Amino acid sequence: MDIYLKNKQTLQIDDFYFKCSIGKRGLTLKKKEGDMKTPKGVFGIENLYFRKDRLKRPKVSLKCVEIKKNMGWSDDVNFEKYNKLIKIKKKTKYEKLKRKDHKYDLLIPIKYNFLKPIEGMGSCIFIHLTTTYQSTAGCIALKKKDFLIMLKLINRNSKIIIF
Repeated sequence: MDIYLKNKQTLQIDDFYFKCSIGKRGLTLKKKEGDMKTPKGVFGIENLYFRKDRLKRPKVSLKCVEIKKNMGWSDDVNFEKYNKLIKIKKKTKYEKLKRKDHKYDLLIPIKYNFLKPIEGMGSCIFIHLTTTYQSTAGCIALKKKDFLIMLKLINRNSKIIIF
């Protein structure tokens, strides 16, 4: 089942509507690293990453990956693994996945600029958690209860449609 961003505050999957938040500066077809915008388009979704120390492994059809202390997602435009899951290295810029807050207790990378990433076109675009619906740096954020419902509705072939 596909995921639709209906507007800046609503994600729709089939007959389910979820309140969400997106990038602080709205939507764009011309995403750039650090622009605080959510990219428009049709994208696949990746694995479910989760914090085993904070919640049980969800029962989903997506591949589940436990978030470890040394995991990051590269946002370094000068690194050959730009916009990829990496083992944290001090000389590389990255988004740390094991955070003190709860934003990344559950997250699904959106396959934006993913297969053959172009440096500077944006990285680390996730569906992740929120408690406040505060604007994101370009991701889509949902409350935990809605995220868990979404997980029951989607599978590895699901797409996210952002317009």
